[in-house]
Amino acid sequence: MKSEAIRTFEADKIIQTLIEARRASGLTQKELSELTGIAQGDISKLETGNANPSLRTLIRLAEGMGMQLKVEFCPVSH
Repeated sequence: MKSEAIRTFEADKIIQTLIEARRASGLTQKELSELTGIAQGDISKLETGNANPSLRTLIRLAEGMGMQLKVEFCPVSH
């Protein structure tokens, strides 16, 4: 149960980071959709946690916002 809660927390952080990056870029979901070719409905699903993006999708979203995707593996602190 604990690891499931951690995964949910981590997923929520990724979703929030995506939303904040899109807003910081001054883009609506529709505009980001037009830039990336990713359907606006799919972006909405990602932002509400109702879909899991592939790495390729995350890269396309980052590029559409004029950003690059950064993924880190960090030690777990106890």
